[in-house]
Amino acid sequence: MLKLLREVFRTGEATHKYPFAPIKVAKDFRGKPEHDSAQCIACAACTIACPPNAIAMQTDVAAGTRTWSISYGRCIFCGRCEESCPTGAIKLTADFELAVARKEDLTKTAVFTLARCPSCGRSVASAKEVAYVALLLGGAEASAEEAERLRLLVSTCPECKRKHDVEQVMRLDIERQMENR
Repeated sequence: MLKLLREVFRTGEATHKYPFAPIKVAKDFRGKPEHDSAQCIACAACTIACPPNAIAMQTDVAAGTRTWSISYGRCIFCGRCEESCPTGAIKLTADFELAVARKEDLTKTAVFTLARCPSCGRSVASAKEVAYVALLLGGAEASAEEAERLRLLVSTCPECKRKHDVEQVMRLDIERQMENR
C-alpha cells in the first residue's frame, strides 16, 4: 500500500481538471463547423456533401427565399462541408462543447434571397450565387455592361434559355435559307 502511495505522489497528476481548466486540442482537431452567411452563396454543395444530413436547405419560392440550416445534434464533425464549400463560408473550429439548455439551440439558420429569371420571373438560384457565377465567368476586369449581361445570362432559367436558343437556331436557319436562294 505504501509502495502504491509513493508511486502516486511521485507521478503527479495524470488527468486534466477538464471542466474547470481548458483542454488543449491538437492543431488539426475537427470541432463545431462555423457558418459565415456573409461569404455563403447558398449553392447547396455542403448539403450534398454532408453524410448525416445535418445541413439542409429549404426553398420557399412564394417568398423568394432559401433557408440554410445546420443541426449540430446530427453533425459528426467530418469536415466534408468545409471541403466542398467553394467560398470558404464553413470552417471547422476547435470548439467541441455543444451543451445547450434547449434542443432548438442546436440549430442555426441563415436566409438568402432568390434571383428571378428576367424573362418569366421564376426563381432560379440565390442572388449571391448568381452574382458569384457571373463574377467567375466575367472576371474582375469585366466592364459594368458586360458584368450585367453575364448576370442576366446566369439568372435566366433553363426553360427560357432553351426557348431563346431554339429561337436563335430558327433565326440562323432562316438566314441560311435566304442566302442559298
